[in-house]
Amino acid sequence: MIWRERRVLLIILGVLLAANTFYFFTYRLRYETRLQEREQDLAQKEAEFAQANASRLSAERTFQAYKQIEKDVQQVYDQNWATQEERFTQLVAEVKRLALASSMTPAAYGFVKVAAADADAADGGARRKRVKIGANEVGITFSVEGTYEQVRRLINLLELSRQFVIIDQVALQTREGQVLTLNLRLKTLFREGKPLVGTQL
Repeated sequence: MIWRERRVLLIILGVLLAANTFYFFTYRLRYETRLQEREQDLAQKEAEFAQANASRLSAERTFQAYKQIEKDVQQVYDQNWATQEERFTQLVAEVKRLALASSMTPAAYGFVKVAAADADAADGGARRKRVKIGANEVGITFSVEGTYEQVRRLINLLELSRQFVIIDQVALQTREGQVLTLNLRLKTLFREGKPLVGTQL
């Protein structure tokens, strides 16, 4: 018969078929394993990318916050901590405006200017000295008369003012009826044009 005559060829073909079948199944297993490894690697890369992106966004927010702080500090330096020439007129106008808003008009204003200094600083453990901080302190004094509500409103407006002004002293005296006399001393600091930090008074 034919199959007997070609038995060797059929055996070879059978072996090849078995080998191909075995290789197919083992390759499929290897392929699935490699595919799972690639999926795990992809998931890991995506997690690393997400973490890097989150770090980038956090760094950007930190940078924006830093820029905002820098802008705010510059604004304080230019406006609230300006020199006397730059801010004195605005400050006096603001005090007058707030007094007028409280329905009280000071008869006169007094001004006192002194060089601001920090606490006593040690000098070699023996002698002590006052040290300039590169600023001038200006005091504004005035008196007004009005009711308790007017006095309270004026003090509240001064505390809420956007100008850098400090209520240093307050003195109240009772007049006729419900009229009060308010003696106020305000103070503020002006940056020197050329700070002299560390210079002895």
